[in-house]
Amino acid sequence: MANITNVTDNNFESEVIDADRPVLVDFWAPWCGPCRMLTPIIEELATEYKGKLKVVKLNTEDNTQVAMAMTIRSIPAVLLFDGRDVVDAKIGAQPKKAFTKMIDKYLKKYNKKKAKKVA
Repeated sequence: MANITNVTDNNFESEVIDADRPVLVDFWAPWCGPCRMLTPIIEELATEYKGKLKVVKLNTEDNTQVAMAMTIRSIPAVLLFDGRDVVDAKIGAQPKKAFTKMIDKYLKKYNKKKAKKVA
């Protein structure tokens, strides 16, 4: 989990909202079997997208304020943030391909938007 940051209600804004790149947030809980099944995929994504995407995990059992504010009703929930905006989401345990497709689709748009700002 070297490439994954654990976030809390206290540091969510600084780690996710104020991040300098898109952030993939895994909302999970220790008692959730599908969440535990998803952990290796999230770890692989963090490694593969290092430098392009920040990957964080938020334990919804210990950090209820953010989960409630984001109206997380089911876990695992994986949300892709760009600043305050949730640009995509996947609910439930899904194959890695579903996440890579979601991430690649958004990063393509994000990189185009970023290139226009530089030009």
